[in-house]
Amino acid sequence: LVTNYQGPISVTIHVNDDEESRDKLLSSLHVLYDSNPYMKKFVDVHLVVDKFERQFNMWRNVAKFFSRTNYVMMLDVDFHPCTNFRKTILESPEIMRKLRAGNTALVVPAFEYVKLKEGLDYTTFPKKKKDLLELVNSKRIDMFHASWKPGHGSSNYSFWYRTDKIYEVTKYHYQYEPYVIFPKDSVWCDERFVGYGANKAACLFELYLSGVDYWVLPEDFLIHQTHEYLEHARKHERRLNRKLYDNFREELCFRYSKNFILNGEWNTSKADNLKETCHKIRGFSQAIKYFAS
Repeated sequence: LVTNYQGPISVTIHVNDDEESRDKLLSSLHVLYDSNPYMKKFVDVHLVVDKFERQFNMWRNVAKFFSRTNYVMMLDVDFHPCTNFRKTILESPEIMRKLRAGNTALVVPAFEYVKLKEGLDYTTFPKKKKDLLELVNSKRIDMFHASWKPGHGSSNYSFWYRTDKIYEVTKYHYQYEPYVIFPKDSVWCDERFVGYGANKAACLFELYLSGVDYWVLPEDFLIHQTHEYLEHARKHERRLNRKLYDNFREELCFRYSKNFILNGEWNTSKADNLKETCHKIRGFSQAIKYFAS
């Protein structure tokens, strides 16, 4: 990743709280830092040493807290950035203006190989959109988790295939979980979500409710590197987090509504995403009248 990106990277690594695990990981990190000069120049590693696995949102918060830059990308380690999105952003006055305004998150569309074995070697991945589209048209590559459209469908892939302009996500879904670039001083990920399921969606839901809009980069993309999943853990943890996420969304809708009203922001564009997303919640309209009275 660092050899390809050659920019600041803030990494959280979890290690079990036992001497053997710590020594093995530290030894591996020493080898990495000694073998690649870009590691020393760009990569900051933050170790979380405990016995609790898959605390994804806490790990994301640690990486963001210690990041060197004013803007961060929330990226999982199993995704390969195929294009130079940093160059795209820095050379576009329009995109930089949106980022500096503080109410924009940039979406980098994610893809995966249909035959998972083709996604093992990142060196074979396409580096240009036209090459990616050839693989899409030949049905070798598709949007990431195409069978679960709420996860990435709001990015509107069919439109992305034919545009060369940045565009706004207009059909947001609360299960939308793209890979995004956003201001470092934005909201934190809620650390109540532990394990698989809804953890990243919860981060991005709160970001959206806080007044941040999603805009999709038209030429840049990521591709998933194939690896094995802990399927039993995924099924069990998703079931638990699904219920937590239902309650979490209601909590945020009421909390942010109250804050917007008290801060005099209810009738501003900052509250538009919340109004659009939360109006279907039972009791929401009555609560707003109470807060506003």
